[in-house]
Amino acid sequence: MRYRVPELPIGSWHTTDIDVEKSQFITWMCHAPDIDAFTHLLTAAKNAHPTASHHCTAYIAGPPGEQNLIGFSDDGEPGGTAGRPMYQVLQGSQLGQIGCVVIRYFGGTKLGTGGLARAYSQAVSHALETLPTREVVERDLYTLRLTFANEAIARSWCEERDVPIEQADYDADGVRLTIGWPRDCPLDLAPLENRLKSAIDILTH
Repeated sequence: MRYRVPELPIGSWHTTDIDVEKSQFITWMCHAPDIDAFTHLLTAAKNAHPTASHHCTAYIAGPPGEQNLIGFSDDGEPGGTAGRPMYQVLQGSQLGQIGCVVIRYFGGTKLGTGGLARAYSQAVSHALETLPTREVVERDLYTLRLTFANEAIARSWCEERDVPIEQADYDADGVRLTIGWPRDCPLDLAPLENRLKSAIDILTH
């Protein structure tokens, strides 16, 4: 599976803000490969804005469509007016591994339930417009057992196909290269074997 995630170092945030009927909505987003990364974001947002009226949240700590590592909170807003609309915008973006906090400073004008849902959705959508992203490719690991003479050929072949070499182990008989093969492509090492001077053994993980 291939999908996009925020292009942000762990511990850094993408921030934007909008005003709706005199209330300020400040959005913080992060790369959240796990729930701890999102928790770090929420703690930082609360520390930076301790007097805000609300710190509403949504996160998907996995690929798009993830059903378990997700969450959202209204943080005192009327039920269903903040966290769920925020989550629905994240879900619709088809991004994965993303966490979001929308900080609200109440401006004195009540928005009503529909107005709140629109405002929180708009705050997240606005942040997504300028969020830097990168592609993630889910991979399965395979170990190729090669002779020393074939190592350079195998490394070159993998580089040509953007297949990363995750680990290299050496012993008296040769080398074991552990590669990350894209999960959405059938494993096909026949072109590599055609280049090599001898056969390879393939070990699955």
